[in-house]
Amino acid sequence: MPGNDTGSLVAGCVEALCELAEQTARDEHVASISWGVVAGGELAAHGFAGALLHDDEPADLHASFRIASMTKSFTAAVVLALRDEGVWQLDDAVTQHAPELASVKGPPGSPPVTLRHLLSMAAGMATDDAWADRHLDMTEEEIDRVYAAGPTFAHLPNTAYEYSNLGYAMLGRAVVRATGTRVQQHITDRLLEPLGMHDTTWVRPDHDHWARPHRYRDGQIIRDWPTPLGDGEIAPMGGLWTTVADLARWVAWLDSANSRPPQPASIGLSAAGRREMQRVQTYIGTTTVAGRTCPAGYGLGLNLRDDATLGTVVAHAGGLPGYGSNMRWLAGREIGAIALGNSTYAPMSVMTMRMLELLHEHGAVPPVPAVQAPEWEAAAHRLVALLNDWTDSAATELFADNVALDEPLTRRREAAERLLATHGRLHVVGTRAQSATSGAIEVRGSGDAFTIDVELSPQPHAPVQYYDWP
Repeated sequence: MPGNDTGSLVAGCVEALCELAEQTARDEHVASISWGVVAGGELAAHGFAGALLHDDEPADLHASFRIASMTKSFTAAVVLALRDEGVWQLDDAVTQHAPELASVKGPPGSPPVTLRHLLSMAAGMATDDAWADRHLDMTEEEIDRVYAAGPTFAHLPNTAYEYSNLGYAMLGRAVVRATGTRVQQHITDRLLEPLGMHDTTWVRPDHDHWARPHRYRDGQIIRDWPTPLGDGEIAPMGGLWTTVADLARWVAWLDSANSRPPQPASIGLSAAGRREMQRVQTYIGTTTVAGRTCPAGYGLGLNLRDDATLGTVVAHAGGLPGYGSNMRWLAGREIGAIALGNSTYAPMSVMTMRMLELLHEHGAVPPVPAVQAPEWEAAAHRLVALLNDWTDSAATELFADNVALDEPLTRRREAAERLLATHGRLHVVGTRAQSATSGAIEVRGSGDAFTIDVELSPQPHAPVQYYDWP
């Protein structure tokens, strides 16, 4: 359950979020939008704009949309799980597991294409959204002809970011060759079923509560034809159908690795693996979303942004003829946004960013969790006690051996005496740990408060290796 404060703050934003969805649907010509806010590990708010069908069926939290490239995070999770099981290493050449891909190689001088290159969009193959979006259902024979002819490269492998859907199809091929089972089945068995994502499928739902594809043409929102493509060789990059209710479970599970007690190890992928997905592997550059410009990078199946106000923003978008989608969360803050639309390439990335902005403006974003640093805090308090009542024996016990070498203890004692003469005896006001081994302790004597920076060394028992004050 989300904390009472967070839950009530999110609930207080629902009207504004509904207005945002309505405005987005109107301005961006989206037939329907289903949106949700994930807070405290669960779906805390949901709403919709527009309708799935012309008969006004609502786009509620159980309405199925195709989420396109958001599928990549599921494929990446399985590839990492197989790595953890010893099936392969990420720096293996893909041909080590799928020899038929030997013709997929970069220009002369290129290194072999590895699983890591494919996962992190560093393989160098030409960006292929427009082409791949029309070939999700390619057969093995059809895509083998593409591989055999040698795909076109935009860059040497491992030299630049270049978004490649074909690369995720290659990962799917490697999985089936290494395990005998399609990546789609691994995702269903290892992730969807254990996480309770029972409405997430690889084929169009067998019920009628699904969002029909639309597009905006000649001033009108019209049905997009032909009907959505089926499952195939390129589906590991973008084939999944899901709902806001199911996707909230996925967002919460991924972010739980950053701060909350992790899910049981039996579910899909370890917390360490999920954190690995959410670390930059390939630098993209400075990008702008909803007017917010900041450095961005690609992890493993996920995008990351270093936002000066919001912090680390993790996301992935999806777009296909008839659909646009996005999921976005603030790493370790237990708050995220989901938006699914059923018009061609609907800009749901902009909407989820504006959702997070709105939540932040209304105070519904939890603060950055305090760093847990009990060993550092104990050492920092001991340092203040030493400054108040200096003895060389206590200093020798507290400090790493470099401290006396950097500045003799006699001079350090004299500095402590001058500090007390200026400020009087020091009292701890607060602590601000930056990591488990560094931070600043705030102290006050007879005058204004000031801080003392303190760093611990990597030696056993973590003695103090550095301290200083203004």
